Amino acid sequence: MSTKSEQRKAALREKLVHSAKVRIESDGMAALRARDLAKDAGCAVGAIYNAFEDLNDIVMAVNGLTFQALGETVRSSFDGIEPPVDRLILMSHAYLGFAVDHTNLWRALFDLDMSEDGPVPAWYRAALADLFSNISRPLSELFPEMTEQELSLMTRAMFSSVHGIVLLGLQNRISGVPPEQIEQMIAAVLRRIGNE
Repeated sequence: MSTKSEQRKAALREKLVHSAKVRIESDGMAALRARDLAKDAGCAVGAIYNAFEDLNDIVMAVNGLTFQALGETVRSSFDGIEPPVDRLILMSHAYLGFAVDHTNLWRALFDLDMSEDGPVPAWYRAALADLFSNISRPLSELFPEMTEQELSLMTRAMFSSVHGIVLLGLQNRISGVPPEQIEQMIAAVLRRIGNE
């Protein structure tokens, strides 16, 4: 059984993550400030650093919630009986919809400075792997001859391709797909990959 101190710490962590999520969703990750979070949570600024190592740890906790929501959105976009390319297209469109509806939370997933060989918690890697598993299943049907390592690389490449189209399009970059044509272009790219 946890002590009252542990319970208070857990409650503070929950308040801080909730406050950070609200602030990130409203103003973006760059606007996140310890002083604002302390005010929201009703604690001293120093108390934040008793609950979390730093603001990046709080953003990672928010990102964990965002990964869960994104994964649920992607999984609910198809019923599993569609052909693999159609599932990939439906998932990609759901990904785009999530990015449009939750732009700042979605951006925080990628704006946090993390590298493959850096210190990333196991739960964070597991959340990313869960998201990628949605992509790898239809890819394994399209490319049954691929080894597990090749499939993992193809999954990352597929995700990176769709993410790039979505990111550049939503930012309305000169090199991006016009926002009103993102869905159409993602479908065209995915159909070509699936040789349709």
